[in-house]
Amino acid sequence: MSSASSTDAAADVMAGHTRRLRSALRDHGRMQWIVALAAALALVAATTALGFWLRSRDGRITVTDAAGEASAAVATPSAAGSPSTAAPASTLASPHAALIVTPADVDTDEQFGENATLLQFSTEFCSRCPQTRVVLGDIAGEHIGVRHLDVDLTHRPDIARRYNVLQTPTTLILDGRGTVRARVGGAPDRRAVSDRLTTIIGSPA
Repeated sequence: MSSASSTDAAADVMAGHTRRLRSALRDHGRMQWIVALAAALALVAATTALGFWLRSRDGRITVTDAAGEASAAVATPSAAGSPSTAAPASTLASPHAALIVTPADVDTDEQFGENATLLQFSTEFCSRCPQTRVVLGDIAGEHIGVRHLDVDLTHRPDIARRYNVLQTPTTLILDGRGTVRARVGGAPDRRAVSDRLTTIIGSPA
């Protein structure tokens, strides 16, 4: 075999390797593009599902029946029949134990209402929070001993995590002890909040 023929054969082999390498690189790039597209579609689907879920719960009042447990935590009968002091409701092991909130828990110097508190969680970028503030303030003014407090969570993710705030506004309806008696995610319905307050403290003045 001549030197020229050997050179041509080597060139053909090299060209074949080069074509296979380019094909492999194209296939790899195509696979990466498919994976990236699938990830993006999954993210869009998850975000859409979360949006629909939050919208379905928007303004809905979730009532908690923890008032009885909160009372029981203050004084429970002992084996001998006499009252005994139990652990605070906020420390009970039961998953349905009463959740008690204090002003210090939400980092405010303002006092809660004597009979009830409408505790609103907001952020600086919440478009519906100002109107919610007006509505809850009006409702609080219609009831004796009820206060409305607005807590800004923009720079307090710790408070948001503590009370599982997934959207703003979110409102906790507290009784006179600070026990959470209801929760509203999103813009609250005025009548529903008023009715719940009436259930907790009686008719407005």
